[in-house]
Amino acid sequence: MDCIFCQIIAGEIPADILYQDEVVIAFRDINPVAPVHLLIIPKKHIPSLTHLSKAELSLIGDMVNTANQLAKREGISKSGYRLAISCGEQGGQEVPHLHMHLVGGRQLAPTLG
Repeated sequence: MDCIFCQIIAGEIPADILYQDEVVIAFRDINPVAPVHLLIIPKKHIPSLTHLSKAELSLIGDMVNTANQLAKREGISKSGYRLAISCGEQGGQEVPHLHMHLVGGRQLAPTLG
């Protein structure tokens, strides 16, 4: 699959990368909805949550762990933040590559939709 996130992982498209290891990569969203808006994605192309196999479930834990570390680094871990994973077109997923949004740095609305 040659999606935009795969191109970022391959270094073909520039991104403000804040963290990466052998499993995940995290970078700033180019269309932020809050002062802190980061994307955390697995390096392996998985189209969405519905495509996540039982053997790959630990990826979600890796993504959450990365989000928690980045929230501390960005100075929003104490004030609060939101983690969101959209799944499918009606769920608001715009890029067909599993990804988690880390959003914070201001008061967020209490509802998602």
